[in-house]
Amino acid sequence: MADTIFARIIRGEIPARIVHDDDLCLAFHDVAPQAPVHVLVIPKQPIASLAVATEADATLLGHLMVVATKVAATLGLADGYRLVVNCGLDGGQTVDHLHVHLLGGRAMGWPPG
Repeated sequence: MADTIFARIIRGEIPARIVHDDDLCLAFHDVAPQAPVHVLVIPKQPIASLAVATEADATLLGHLMVVATKVAATLGLADGYRLVVNCGLDGGQTVDHLHVHLLGGRAMGWPPG
């Protein structure tokens, strides 16, 4: 596995406030939250970016969405939430490990960025 900060969290080398852990993914609170609730859902299998995901990753990508929805319900985001996947430098991706941002706890504006 590539040595990103997320790989180190998956391996237990860096502590995280984990809210979900299964065979395929991990979800934990972001250390620099951009909303009252900001959780990252990451696959345990390293995929650098959504841009390099393939058809073979479809089941895993769907699992990330399902987990994000379950975490949102667990965290009481009944009024709504936003899921964001940043892709590439211009898209705001800062870690070369695919991750889904779950943002909630306040109204989200549009356009987002």
